[in-house]
Amino acid sequence: MSQRDLIQAGGALFADEGQDGLMHRIFLRGEGFSADDVRKSPVIGIANSSSELNPCNAGLASLAAEVKAGIREEGGLPLEFPTISISEPFTRPTSLYLRNLMSMDVEEMISSSPIDGVVLLGGCDKTVPAQLMGAVSADKPAVMLTAGPRPVSCFKRNSEFTVDDVWPLCESRRVGEVSDADWLSLEGSVNTGVGTCNVMGTATTMAAVAEMLGFALPGSALPPANGASRRELARATGRRAVWAARADVKPQHLVTMKSLENAFRVVSALGGSTNAVIHLEAIAGRAGLRIGAENFEHWSSSTEYVANVRPGGAHLLADLEKAGGIPAIVNRIREVIHLSTPTADGSTWQNVLAVGTFEDHPAISSRGKPLSPRGALVMLRGNLAPRGAVLKAAGIYNPALQQHRGRAVVFNGIADLNSRIDDPDLDVDADSVLVLRGMGTLGAPGMPEVGHIPIPSKLHRAGVRDMVRLSDARMSGTSTGTVVLHITPEAAAGGPLGILRSGDEIELDVTAGTIRHFLTDTELASRPAFVNPQRPSRGFAWLHQRHVLQADEGCDFDFLRHDPTVTGTDTGSGPGARFAAGFDAQKMQI
Repeated sequence: MSQRDLIQAGGALFADEGQDGLMHRIFLRGEGFSADDVRKSPVIGIANSSSELNPCNAGLASLAAEVKAGIREEGGLPLEFPTISISEPFTRPTSLYLRNLMSMDVEEMISSSPIDGVVLLGGCDKTVPAQLMGAVSADKPAVMLTAGPRPVSCFKRNSEFTVDDVWPLCESRRVGEVSDADWLSLEGSVNTGVGTCNVMGTATTMAAVAEMLGFALPGSALPPANGASRRELARATGRRAVWAARADVKPQHLVTMKSLENAFRVVSALGGSTNAVIHLEAIAGRAGLRIGAENFEHWSSSTEYVANVRPGGAHLLADLEKAGGIPAIVNRIREVIHLSTPTADGSTWQNVLAVGTFEDHPAISSRGKPLSPRGALVMLRGNLAPRGAVLKAAGIYNPALQQHRGRAVVFNGIADLNSRIDDPDLDVDADSVLVLRGMGTLGAPGMPEVGHIPIPSKLHRAGVRDMVRLSDARMSGTSTGTVVLHITPEAAAGGPLGILRSGDEIELDVTAGTIRHFLTDTELASRPAFVNPQRPSRGFAWLHQRHVLQADEGCDFDFLRHDPTVTGTDTGSGPGARFAAGFDAQKMQI
């Protein structure tokens, strides 16, 4: 066989009666597979992101055994392989920095391995989009199983303690309101088992996206990580992977504008994570599509926000699961869903809803009484964010801040923020607008989740719990507040955020969808541009700086996009390429 034939043959290589087939079977037999095993078809790879450096995904190690059992039940041959794994809390400088690298790992393993299809095992925030991106690019049949949420815990008198309860305690600790004993007790009380964050954070949001795009079985996002139902889903996922390989269901056939719209409408109805905007745009780009801020805003503004779950609502994920999970949300907003789109069980959403039973439940608002007539994510534009920004309206502490004008208090990076935010002499009041810049995909690098700027200690002690905050960074899906994120272009790419000064007036108008400054052209021209501190000379850091795109393009690498008219050239068309070539940010037209 030629090299091209070897790559395209997939699992058929094991059945080849020539030298190539013999060598493939020889090596598997050495692992203990029988003569019958090595001739089974289809061959299904299992891309497992389980890792002890990723507690959210640690449970995937045991679920892989159930996936294998399901594959064998349908006559297939399961072959598990590892990929890198990205932990939201453990990865430095940020998990998004490595998402594209993981997607390349997944893509190349799928493409170059003798397999006919793949099961993607992911869970933590960036592993799910990385696996989907890689699978779309490889375009072999793929089915996904996510890790599931970890158990709800108990801390002091709160018997329904979830991860979003940690952030207020961290704020209180900063101002001396949490004792050393309680701080130590908190450490052992938050996570009592493996699994992803147990609120509607980024992990659960992306699990819902996987369902809506047709990669994960309907109803698979919410069952708990350590429950029998998750194990049953694992086995069923293995069976469906064999079916998908035999039916040759390609990922690029699943990712369409209709399925992307469905996914974001469900995210909007759930009050899901702002991170979904970046990941969906990146997934779309791997299929040669572009969503754009206008579509995101149209889909969100015309979708009711209905999921009354934390962190934006009152109920637990387990309550939403009892209400029927993601299929129940789809049923609730079915008027705006393309019901003919395929699901991972070989059906359509129309058929899934037809056989489902959905009863009223307080975790989902009833018809005519949504939590909000529009979706929870709001896309913003204005002279401060010429290419867009995003705000999560679900869970805002102070609704009055949605129309607000105040003086900027500017921080240049996380070190500056940490050194000054609690300074008693900081010139700040409750009406100020806190600005953190230099934390975008180029500047940080990788857009860390630091956009949820802490309230200055002196204001926290005075009872202030929310302020308008702006950043070119991201924010955890478990966080809430009046926080404008993903401001694009970022400061390090020459965006106007980089030339703000403390004292400049800023206006946020969520209803109008705008975020703006009031600087004149003369003032703009007189101010020096923000200097990107990142100048790597080698390795992945160099590749990232040269090729990463901005938030409005999904922060993917330009050369990984499917459409060649979008990717530019192999010398790098991303904003980082201009810096690598000595780009002068002052000359960038704003």
